[in-house]
Amino acid sequence: MQTLGPQQKDSAAWIFQTWAAFLLSISMTTVGIVNLPVDSWVKGFMGMGMAFSIGSTFSLAKTMRDLHETKKLTARIDEAKVERLLSQHDSLIK
Repeated sequence: MQTLGPQQKDSAAWIFQTWAAFLLSISMTTVGIVNLPVDSWVKGFMGMGMAFSIGSTFSLAKTMRDLHETKKLTARIDEAKVERLLSQHDSLIK
């Protein structure tokens, strides 16, 4: 069976940038909601909407990652089956 090639790792700079962008966007949106000149129930509604949007974004990202990893695993299993068939075929020919 073949071994996997080198797996791509994200750099520390990329990880920092994604976390910084996430925290900055959440902070700025929260400050904007708090400072809106509307009733508190409207602010609460917008805050709940933001919280649910963030939660659903994480769920979607996890689901897409899991789907991608499942497809990679299925491809590896199929590749192993093909290699086994080819090795059996080669041994029959010799």
